[in-house]
Amino acid sequence: LEEAAFQLQQIFRIDISIALNILGIESMRAGHCRVAFTCFKLAADRGYSKAQFNVGLCYEHGRGTEKDLEKAGFYYCQAASSCHPMAQYRYARYLLQHGPGSHWDRHHKAVTLLEQAAMAGITEAQAYLGVFYMRGLQPQEKRGLKYLLLAANSGDAQSRYHVGVCYEQGLGVQQNLAEALRHYRQSAAAGNRQARERLRA
Repeated sequence: LEEAAFQLQQIFRIDISIALNILGIESMRAGHCRVAFTCFKLAADRGYSKAQFNVGLCYEHGRGTEKDLEKAGFYYCQAASSCHPMAQYRYARYLLQHGPGSHWDRHHKAVTLLEQAAMAGITEAQAYLGVFYMRGLQPQEKRGLKYLLLAANSGDAQSRYHVGVCYEQGLGVQQNLAEALRHYRQSAAAGNRQARERLRA
């Protein structure tokens, strides 16, 4: 009986959190940022990862509350620890740019989170990792190209442009100008200015 009561309590807790988060989203859409933030915060403090992510966004962009990157990082971390892919991406970016602790620890943790988010299909994480591996102190071109292709195939025109650069310059792949042109054309067709300039050149 105790176990059944505990299960009911958990379901009730989750349902309230989901409802509060939905109310927060609707309030944000209606332009009621303070109300939205309050709803997100109530759900986040009950442990609901989607709401924790939304609170992070509010703190990062100063919507419904004061802008506070440290608090944004805290809530992204909470959501990321529950495997929320977009929170993993945002928290990784926070760690690389503002996070506490040693550079090496932050760097290592951020890359792990970015890879988890990328494998969960977050295009922004795939694109970020692609460029990150291409431009690092010790470039890993094949690895970078793998992530750029994932992002490009998800519709990211900037990553498609970078794939073209890889084929043009032979980075992580054998040089192939025809393939570079194909990627530049696709990127330009999607509105990428750099790709259009590269085609003219």
